[in-house]
Amino acid sequence: MTDVIIKEAIVLAGGLGTRLRSEVPDLPKCMAPVGGQPFIAYLTDHFRRAGVERFVFALGYKSDAFDEFFRRHFPDGGYTVSTEERPLGTGGAIRRACTVAEGRTVLILNGDTFFRVRVGELAAAHMTHRADCTICLRPMKDFDRYGVVELDAGHRVRGFREKRFTHEGLINGGVYALDREKFLAGDLPEVFSFEKDYLERSLETRRIYGLVQDDYFIDIGIPEDYRRVQHEIKSLQ
Repeated sequence: MTDVIIKEAIVLAGGLGTRLRSEVPDLPKCMAPVGGQPFIAYLTDHFRRAGVERFVFALGYKSDAFDEFFRRHFPDGGYTVSTEERPLGTGGAIRRACTVAEGRTVLILNGDTFFRVRVGELAAAHMTHRADCTICLRPMKDFDRYGVVELDAGHRVRGFREKRFTHEGLINGGVYALDREKFLAGDLPEVFSFEKDYLERSLETRRIYGLVQDDYFIDIGIPEDYRRVQHEIKSLQ
């Protein structure tokens, strides 16, 4: 079933990036320059190679900063924009973007995170489990920046542990396969957190699954990792 491909992605690109202001004071964090181009360009290039044909960019903070990126990297279209006039949280931003998306199943991507996922495997796992949402999980050792996702033997998500030092565990890699129709049909507020209010509170009522993929991962949300990615450009290509 690995020939199944998800052809549409929502990219969360409206974050304020307050922790990265010391390095990139005037841009949304996903627009931070890496090797002469915006970080988000590596993300969209990877997923286009993986079969994504249409992107929905969920914008907010300094949305006009994306104009040159769109002209350069999407000269023939293949994208649309969903703009929030006020902060809606990750869940509200995804919900608004879902109203202009077209596919039954969409990828959800964090614009400041690069996770080299195998989209065909994600799509196949999502379909096999008839999941409402499938989370891409990254094994990690000796960390305290991320919480831990717990799976049962059938790969269904059974719990989320808060951030604390962990010797070894699975983290949420910020890439999801989402059943758009089921998501929009849910009784959700206008402003909410996708992680806290949808995923964590839905484990008993929705089919939330995890897929483990051990490949390159970086989240540039803090200065240390933004500086590190400057030396790891080949891993993004």
